[in-house]
Amino acid sequence: MTPIRTPLALAALTLLAACATQVSSGVSPQAPGFLFGLWHGFIFPVAWFLSLLIPDVAVYAVPNNGGWYDFGYFLGICVFGVGAHGGGRKVIYRDRIVRERRDRGTIIDQ
Repeated sequence: MTPIRTPLALAALTLLAACATQVSSGVSPQAPGFLFGLWHGFIFPVAWFLSLLIPDVAVYAVPNNGGWYDFGYFLGICVFGVGAHGGGRKVIYRDRIVRERRDRGTIIDQ
């Protein structure tokens, strides 16, 4: 993409995301909250796979208590779940950056 198209695309996606709403019947104070959201985010890969095979399994609890459930779900996926193990480790060794990745071994950048 050209340098001008990228900010326009991001702006369009942001405006589209701002239109997202949740029906009021989908939010209940007694429903699952932060801790259940955290758990559901953590087990998302397994729940997603099972949802393809079993129609009664869902990856997201409805009704839930709103923002706190969503925040827990986000943390469960990004911090403790799938997103937690994706990166490599950087080490500086003799004025060189050495990156270690599980899938490719050690890479030395000059």
